[in-house]
Amino acid sequence: MSSNDSIKKTLIVAFSLCIVCSVIVSTAAVMLKPAQQANQSLDRKRNILAAAGMLDENISIDEQFAKMTPRVVDLRTGKFSDAVDAEGYNERKAAKDPAQSDALSSSEDIAKVFRREHYAVVYVANDTQGEVDKIILPIRGYGLWGTLYGFIALEGDASTVAGIGFYEHKETPGLGGEVDNPRWKGLWPGKQVYKDGELEIAVVKGTVDPSAAGADYQVDGMAGATLTTRGVSNLVQFWLGDNGFAPFLNNLKSGEA
Repeated sequence: MSSNDSIKKTLIVAFSLCIVCSVIVSTAAVMLKPAQQANQSLDRKRNILAAAGMLDENISIDEQFAKMTPRVVDLRTGKFSDAVDAEGYNERKAAKDPAQSDALSSSEDIAKVFRREHYAVVYVANDTQGEVDKIILPIRGYGLWGTLYGFIALEGDASTVAGIGFYEHKETPGLGGEVDNPRWKGLWPGKQVYKDGELEIAVVKGTVDPSAAGADYQVDGMAGATLTTRGVSNLVQFWLGDNGFAPFLNNLKSGEA
């Protein structure tokens, strides 16, 4: 056998192997995609329930989430909208599309999100009398190393914090990563967002003095994580402020959402 024939056969075998492997990988990706999407949906539901303080590990996630109603809010008007499908809408993609979002000025963009999508999906849980019990809002903003993504839950009065949680971030473990610490997250429930109609809630440097004026509107900062503390405070203030969900929450309180 000539060296040329040997090289030719080697190339044919290598090429065939590449084709077979590509087909196997592509087929596996297609077959696994529904399972991956189901897991992502389940994880999102878990994080929403956890932020609202409604997660029970002894009950199936889907059963618990049946209490939640996803609703689309038009952030430009502060009212519910049927313009997009709540199940299929992706805020991240929309925020990158100039046709589906608005650019923010530097003075408006305290959370460093750059663009605000036109619509957002919120989750409403009603009590046994049909009254709003919890409102869960998506939030995001820049910390130290990247954007934090999470949810903040409010009680039915649309002003008292029920809980907070972040499901994705790049903060330093042991420092800014304390956003995952149950103890720190446990400081949020019961805090007040608005005072006489004005946004007051903030994450402060150090520890809040419970006896000090304004303590009901303040949350302890994270030790050694000044920039993450500031980032969390900014993102919460942005999304609960006039450029975020404040118009919607005001309309909800007045029954005009």
